[in-house]
Amino acid sequence: MDVFQAINDRRSIRKYRDTPVEWDKVSQVLDAGRLAPSWKNMQCWRFLVLSAGEKRNALLDAFPDDNPGKKALSQAPLTIVVCADPAESGVENGIEYYVADTAIAFEHICLAAHGLGLGTCWMGLFDEPTLKQSLGIPGGIRVVGVTPLGYPDQEPKARPRKELSEIAYHNNWGSAC
Repeated sequence: MDVFQAINDRRSIRKYRDTPVEWDKVSQVLDAGRLAPSWKNMQCWRFLVLSAGEKRNALLDAFPDDNPGKKALSQAPLTIVVCADPAESGVENGIEYYVADTAIAFEHICLAAHGLGLGTCWMGLFDEPTLKQSLGIPGGIRVVGVTPLGYPDQEPKARPRKELSEIAYHNNWGSAC
């Protein structure tokens, strides 16, 4: 799949088929995250893949019941917890780059999954201390996001996006490209 097609066609998937994901595809998805660029090439991200029922059930307690993705986490055959070690990144101009670095790796994971016919849904509304405790994630590690991973059981339509003229400027702030 062409990268532009993957970017244009990827959607957040919240309904999954009960079909196991092949481990070679999981490895490809994780490797795409591994190849992401990072601040000073520090590669601060870590990926925890959950397949065991008790581990996946334990993480559900960290998500509020009104989170629309919570059901997806219980349906999908796998979950990826995307973490970062802030000590393996830096801060410049008040920006903590572990968040940006890990977000790039997370997006690589989402695009690679889509390219392989798998679905993901970036989830950030969770109780981090509960999640870390239930999964045994070390204290210094931050959880940046969580995604179910599996074969989609839906084809959501594209959500509205702002026009490029509203967000991209040429030479001067406010001067549309």
